[in-house]
Amino acid sequence: MQAVVLLCAVSGCATRSSDVPPHKTSPAAFAAWSCERIDEESDRVQLRAADVAYAVDARVGNNMIALGLGVMVFWPALLAMRPDGMEAQELAALKGRYEALRSAAQQRGCPPPPETMTAQRAAKLPLAAGERFVYEERASKRAAPRELGLRVLALKRDRIEFAADVGGQVVTDAWAQDLAGNTQVDHRVPLVKWRRLLQPDLQLGQVLAGDLYSADPSALGHARLRGQVVAQGVQTIAGRSFDVAVIELFGDAPMGDNDSTRVSGVMAVDRSSGLLLRLELSSSNPAYSMRRRLVRVEPPAS
Repeated sequence: MQAVVLLCAVSGCATRSSDVPPHKTSPAAFAAWSCERIDEESDRVQLRAADVAYAVDARVGNNMIALGLGVMVFWPALLAMRPDGMEAQELAALKGRYEALRSAAQQRGCPPPPETMTAQRAAKLPLAAGERFVYEERASKRAAPRELGLRVLALKRDRIEFAADVGGQVVTDAWAQDLAGNTQVDHRVPLVKWRRLLQPDLQLGQVLAGDLYSADPSALGHARLRGQVVAQGVQTIAGRSFDVAVIELFGDAPMGDNDSTRVSGVMAVDRSSGLLLRLELSSSNPAYSMRRRLVRVEPPAS
């Protein structure tokens, strides 16, 4: 019997999120909302639900959820979440709110949410389609720099898509991030990536956690990071004004043979778009040691 109980604990026999009833929320609370506002709040609820799922996943040490990029991927993945403690209560509230929002949308006869970002929302971002953001990147403080270019291809409802060029070589696959700044984990793009680390509307003192992936697809595993927002404010970088959040990072990176090493650093991002402005990482594992900073912004090609 003990063996069966232990097996259940390891394999995830605990109650799943599908057994957590949604906290009943009346659609009447959203009756006066526009379809656009309902869509935006539905996206926010799903993104927050994904963060809760990720936190639970990390805590139980069981990789039960495979999150992709794009809000519509997140919601079905919650069926694999373990509803323990406060996370279960929050999940129930998010489920109820999401169902109420969808009911309100149906009652208003709202069309399916558009794929592209609304013009009103896009106008609030410090970037525009066609612009190229140019970074100086170094493998270490003393290493020779290379140029990294990210040209904005499209502003989507839930993400920003870029065309990347690294050291003069064009990357055929698009580089994408959600609106908090988390990047798509796609090892075909030879760039450092981070997943579920950033959250929308970062606040001073906020604590974060997520995964860091090396630019080298042959690197073993990935680093686990924690961070804290240590500064916030408007800054002019590369001739453009950004609402900046500075995040102090620390965590562990794999070293092979089930060993790990320390990784630390700092990240600066624009709070409204998630656009990376600066990233400095230091580790004895060279796959997680690098420096990247925004140096200029080029207008759309004519």
